[in-house]
Amino acid sequence: MKIDELVGKSAEIRLRIIETALRAGKGHVPPAFSWVEIGVALFYGGVLKINPSEPNWPDRDRFILSKGHGCLTLYSILSDLGFFSKDELENFCGDGCMLAGHPDPNIPGVEIVSGSLGHGLGIGAGMAMGLKIRRKDSFVYVVLGDGECQEGSVWEAAMFASHHRLNNLVAIVDRNRLGATTFTEDSLSLEPFTKRWQAFGWETLKVNGHNLGQLIDNLSRAKQRTSTQPLVIIADTTKGKGVSFMEGSPLWHHRMPKGEEIQDALKELNKFKMQENDGNRG
Repeated sequence: MKIDELVGKSAEIRLRIIETALRAGKGHVPPAFSWVEIGVALFYGGVLKINPSEPNWPDRDRFILSKGHGCLTLYSILSDLGFFSKDELENFCGDGCMLAGHPDPNIPGVEIVSGSLGHGLGIGAGMAMGLKIRRKDSFVYVVLGDGECQEGSVWEAAMFASHHRLNNLVAIVDRNRLGATTFTEDSLSLEPFTKRWQAFGWETLKVNGHNLGQLIDNLSRAKQRTSTQPLVIIADTTKGKGVSFMEGSPLWHHRMPKGEEIQDALKELNKFKMQENDGNRG
């Protein structure tokens, strides 16, 4: 896809996220919105080596959503790509549903159970090491929230990965500067964030996490590196991106829009989608 098509796809994914959550009456919408462009770049931008008709293809790249509460983005993308039917979104979080509030490997395209934060990078490092032992050229991509980087297990995994020179491991941190209830720098400061990763032996890059061109360029470059270091891409994002009253607000994590908020949110997202569609036609 061209960049303008990917921008349009991002708008489409945001609409699908909020429509799915509203139908279910639950879901972490703002944390899902913040990594939409990251997900679109990975899955539609020619970065991930995957096969929807064979989710467990041995030569696939592995993708891990460590911040599992942001799963509505992943579910929307996987269903759109044909890993499973879009009809499954209709029953999100319903009785006996396949798509629960956090991912699990019973869902085609999902590698691990996630949502208990701080574990994705360690599992990803193990996968990356296993791929190296088996002499596979596949990569492992892990999306983390910045709030979960306050957990010690993340830094244990970071040490392990650099020690074993896992240059087939790419971490992307959704740096929206918000945890569940407050700003990360107020609860437990992460800065100087880039220097911390460098001190743990990682190659580091910073990008605008909503700029698809920057994301695709840097994610694609990961496979062309000669470095033996694992790579972390710190993606500056806005929590709740796409709905003005959610953006950057500590009030919006698990909260669902109500009353006029619903119409205001849908109006903003539909307006953005129409603008992108008009741009694509032009």
